[in-house]
Amino acid sequence: MSLPGSSVKAMGKLRNSLDFRALRFAVAFPILLAVAFASCALMLRPELPDPLAITWNADGGSNFAPFGAYVGGGAALMVLAGWLVFIQAVPISRPIVMRRVMMGLGLMVSLFVTAVLAAGLVGQAGLEDARASHVDATVLALGAGAALSLGVVMMFAFKPDPRWTPEDDAALEAERLRREDPGLADDTLKLWVHARSSVFVMICVAAVFPAMLISVAVPWLGALLFSAAVLGACFLFVRVKADRGGLEVFLGGVLRVLRVPAGDIAAATPAQVKAADFGGWGFRHHGGATAMLVSSGPAVVVRRINGRRVALSAGTPATADRLAGLLNRVADRAHGE
Repeated sequence: MSLPGSSVKAMGKLRNSLDFRALRFAVAFPILLAVAFASCALMLRPELPDPLAITWNADGGSNFAPFGAYVGGGAALMVLAGWLVFIQAVPISRPIVMRRVMMGLGLMVSLFVTAVLAAGLVGQAGLEDARASHVDATVLALGAGAALSLGVVMMFAFKPDPRWTPEDDAALEAERLRREDPGLADDTLKLWVHARSSVFVMICVAAVFPAMLISVAVPWLGALLFSAAVLGACFLFVRVKADRGGLEVFLGGVLRVLRVPAGDIAAATPAQVKAADFGGWGFRHHGGATAMLVSSGPAVVVRRINGRRVALSAGTPATADRLAGLLNRVADRAHGE
């Protein structure tokens, strides 16, 4: 008696985990494409040699198979290849961008396999012996181009079924907090700071271009020099996050190298600094101070409760003023003032 209830529950879980609209397309499209290919092959059958070439070399066909094996095997390959890629777009738990890409790739792969098989058939039409055949380059080029363009169109046109996700829960909670505390948005700041563009041009001229030349003779040395240039550029590209929890600085936008809790901030001051006063560009510990500077210029100097200082680039004087004001507010809030 419990089977119907269990079946309903299992079906409910399945519907909540799979995009059935995408699943229907993923299953049906390769099958319909294979049927269309087989139908066209049957219409072309009187003009084809027997057996058909399935591989080619510079002189012509090199391996052969009966018509039924060529068409049946080709249709099966079309369906399996399409299913293998399309099915990756069906689970709802996967990121939307990934599902769109996989749906486009599924269409691309299915159409490309079809183009290759069709080019092989058209290249043998009208011949008595498949050993004199070649793949029809025009059909292959047109089919591959259509597969690529239609796959890209599918990536942009496919709209996954909207479902409630953990990301939606997080967004709803963030919106609830903003409504309950209107000042929360004012106490949150995220910004990117980086060195002047001329510095990155200098890195390219001084390291990347020589690395490309050296790699011709010594690949490992060129790769090592290129990696060192990329690493150096990352030290001049920083993401700064400030909120009621305090200050965080991420090197290259990913690696957190500095965190100052709000309760550990005594005061924050906007300033014009020279990188040399803090040991130079990049992440530094110098003279009782910790600095993350991508250039000399506008910065915020944070004085910690323990007396140590933290200096970080702020991009522009206006941004420095805003960041310093925010850090002072969250510090006062943390200290209960």
